Amino acid sequence: MTVYQISVFLENRTGQLAEIAKILGDNGIDMRAISIAETTDYGVLRLIVDQPQKATGILLEQGFVLSMTPVLVVAVHDQPGGLAPILRIIAEGNIGVEYMYSLFTHVEGTAYMVFRVSEEEKFTTLLAQHGIAIVSGPEVGIQA
Repeated sequence: MTVYQISVFLENRTGQLAEIAKILGDNGIDMRAISIAETTDYGVLRLIVDQPQKATGILLEQGFVLSMTPVLVVAVHDQPGGLAPILRIIAEGNIGVEYMYSLFTHVEGTAYMVFRVSEEEKFTTLLAQHGIAIVSGPEVGIQA
């Protein structure tokens, strides 16, 4: 199952992150991951939340410009070098990583990484060949 990331386009002004965090919190929406990329003129806030449809509706009502993007979540052994095998598979498969970041969610011995890659089907196939599964949203507390 695909997990959906919400990308919110922000002006570079103080307080916007705090405003979004408050809006989500006031509406009972829990952030599972957050990443921000900045340029001189604007920022892109990438969020994974437990209720993506609800969050999208609320943020749109508040006047934010956003999009939803499918991303893949992969379980990683939470130990030194735990991410290396997955990155090796990506490199050997000649798959481009557009971006990646981690979920806040952590289960004993397992961390979770969010990936946006150039060739999603090839990525999932290669992971499966190495016994690595894509994690579904409900496994990490994310509704469809």
